[in-house]
Amino acid sequence: MSLSIRNQLPGTVTSVTTGEAMATVKIRLDGGQNITAAITADAVKDLRLGEGAAVRILVKSTEVALATGPVDGLSIRNQLPGTVSEVSTGGAMAGVKVDVEGGTLTAAITKDAVADLGLVAGTSVVALVKATEISLAGA
Repeated sequence: MSLSIRNQLPGTVTSVTTGEAMATVKIRLDGGQNITAAITADAVKDLRLGEGAAVRILVKSTEVALATGPVDGLSIRNQLPGTVSEVSTGGAMAGVKVDVEGGTLTAAITKDAVADLGLVAGTSVVALVKATEISLAGA
């Protein structure tokens, strides 16, 4: 099966906390960063997720926001530092490739945001991803 989701990073489940309908799954990415996914309890069962399970995190590029440094005071815990490797701009939107330890993420953001943040190849950024925007797949 093919997916249009380019943002796929490998990792290992470090913990699963399951409620009646939803669960939080903590993952240690192969690059060393920690990330949390909020998925359904059914998905945890279907994917047989438990501590030590190998997974891939999947994040649509439209769900990756960028900042030029760590951001405090947000409920977004998933903040991955990286470096812009490429910026492709169109009329309204831009694709920004960000090298993070262990892989590459693509963020689809507005062209105005690229200009406002001064994003060019080599710019240090932090990729921000809400836990509810992360899907998991078996490795």
